[in-house]
Amino acid sequence: MYITITAQKLGANYSQSSADFVGYLEKENEGLEQRDMEHFFNQYGDEISAEEVVKEIDDNTTKLKKKEPKFYSITVSPSKYELKRLQNSREDLKTYTRELMKDYVASFNREINGRPITVDDIKYFAKIEHQRTFKGTDFQIKENQPFATKILQLKTDIRNIQEGRAEGNIKKMKREIAKLERQAPHQQNGKRIVQGMKKEGNQSHIHIIVSRKDASNSISLSPGSKHKASEVEMHGKKVKRGFDRDKFFEKAEKTFDKTFGYKRNFAETYKARKDFVKNPNLYFAALMKLPANEKALAFKMITKTGLPVIPSIPVSQAQIALRVFKRLRRGAEIAIKSSSIGI
Repeated sequence: MYITITAQKLGANYSQSSADFVGYLEKENEGLEQRDMEHFFNQYGDEISAEEVVKEIDDNTTKLKKKEPKFYSITVSPSKYELKRLQNSREDLKTYTRELMKDYVASFNREINGRPITVDDIKYFAKIEHQRTFKGTDFQIKENQPFATKILQLKTDIRNIQEGRAEGNIKKMKREIAKLERQAPHQQNGKRIVQGMKKEGNQSHIHIIVSRKDASNSISLSPGSKHKASEVEMHGKKVKRGFDRDKFFEKAEKTFDKTFGYKRNFAETYKARKDFVKNPNLYFAALMKLPANEKALAFKMITKTGLPVIPSIPVSQAQIALRVFKRLRRGAEIAIKSSSIGI
């Protein structure tokens, strides 16, 4: 489960309207019949129009400054293992979203009129998407890049020869291009994976747009707050503040597992991924202690997320830290980047 929380920003300032973002989320509906479209939904309603979403979010920004986020985007991306557990991808993901947003509000250390915040106090809209494309940050694109660079240069050379600016053996160059296409380490359906290519398999995920202001348009709720859960004194009164990101990500996993009876592997847990970045020797020590079948699945999952795994992992924690840390840290940061804000 990978979850990102992003304040929508355009250049130096935050988006003043949700229209562009909502329009972006409508892209998969283009050319589809009404019955096949995915509509926005929230805690209590389905088939909410894009126009209503924009109006509700844009009208809920009282007293927010130009340099303050008006809304946040939460993207929830279940793994292929988690998706396999679902019986009805569309309806199950809606059910999960509605439970997830209860975890979201429970992670705020805030009160409204002396009571804890509930899901009724926030304004959000969600949408399920079923397609994903490879991006420049994906490890497949990065590891294919040296081949892509050589192929591009060869194609440029061929064009120069064809237009009389250079001389060379075009047939030989085309054979070299075909060879490079086959040698690229990451392929899909017999083709080199390139940026913008659609990912195969079940790619269902959830986009959530949530207002910065509460449903009454009077209280600011920021999941991007730099403050941990704490109390401060303001105007002579003690005020709770902060958003506990660790709590949210951990509860998100537990809610999924409980809702769908999913048995989560060590490598899939938020805590394990966080340990990988913060304390890799601890991570690998825990990994090596897993039962054989769980360890095998963990390594399979690690490989699929793009983390390079060395053939033989030493058992000494000191050796683990020394050999593995430098090699894996960069790959880990790419794969784990989407796990949270500010790990």
